[in-house]
Amino acid sequence: MRLAGIVLAGGQSRRMGGGDKCLRPLAGRPILAHIIARAGPQVAALALNANGDPARFAAFGLPVVADSVADFPGPLAGILAGLDWAARLTNATHVASFAGDAPFLPRDLVARLAAALAQGCDLACAASAGRAHPVFGLWPLALREELRRALAVEGIRKVDRWTARFRLATVEFAATPFDPFFNANEPDDLAEAERLAALAAVN
Repeated sequence: MRLAGIVLAGGQSRRMGGGDKCLRPLAGRPILAHIIARAGPQVAALALNANGDPARFAAFGLPVVADSVADFPGPLAGILAGLDWAARLTNATHVASFAGDAPFLPRDLVARLAAALAQGCDLACAASAGRAHPVFGLWPLALREELRRALAVEGIRKVDRWTARFRLATVEFAATPFDPFFNANEPDDLAEAERLAALAAVN
């Protein structure tokens, strides 16, 4: 299994008031910097899925890949963009996906998803506190054309609707002392993220 990664930041951030959630400051750095620090060491290559002018992310040194499906169809389009990027530019067999608004993701996320996939499943995703987090997943390049058809021809938008077609492993992560999949969706969440940042620094 050869692993690449994609940070999903292609949404419109309506609940945050627009703009790029991943560029909001957290503990003195952009949220994206926290994500890269945790996700980057887990994969051989990492890219960012974002739409619009990629120059605004130049300081992070990541390839920026846009959705190939129009009208902001959601995280599945970002996953497809990551699979297409990996197929062109890396020798990866799988792509791990990371939400672009979750700065405290587990440092062993990919290893544990890969271990679950090795048990004979097609796909793997994370969960915590009994709740699935399908955008934190491990996706084989072998399924990218099936995903493209689901998006472009069938109009599927919900991640769990597509993953239900396959053997899916769900890997549970501890939600204490904080939930590692906490995500900053709204302005009030940024204050909570600041509180959690001190805990996350030692975990």
